[in-house]
Amino acid sequence: MVMTQVVDLGGLLVSAFVVNLALSLLTLAILRWLMGWFDLWRFVWDPPLAQFGILICLLGLYTLIL
Repeated sequence: MVMTQVVDLGGLLVSAFVVNLALSLLTLAILRWLMGWFDLWRFVWDPPLAQFGILICLLGLYTLIL
């Protein structure tokens, strides 16, 4: 498996970490909407802390996968 450090977006070189972060934020936004839709935030004691933890886990997951 080849890990790329830089992604070429139409001639613009972007760090792979920035791409992973953007993907993590997009996934977190979708998860926030779904948890709000199903009212699952009532089971969480501190939602901002939980969202930060989910963001860090997603970032690590996307970094390992991609």
